[in-house]
Amino acid sequence: MCMICNSVPCHPRCPNAPEQTPLMRCRECGGGIYADDKYFDAGDGCICWECMEEKSTEEILGLFGESLSVAAAY
Repeated sequence: MCMICNSVPCHPRCPNAPEQTPLMRCRECGGGIYADDKYFDAGDGCICWECMEEKSTEEILGLFGESLSVAAAY
């Protein structure tokens, strides 16, 4: 039994756990996306949760091919 996480085998987040192999890589930062991680499947690559949190509303709309409209007075 691990002295840090009290699990056998170690919990994946335990510093004694063997290094995990990512299931996929974020197209923005290149970081690993592991089992149970949240991500956005953009079609041309996945974007990790951390990168999605940093995006503005306009950037997120752009992922869907949309944009904000601008009101014009006539």
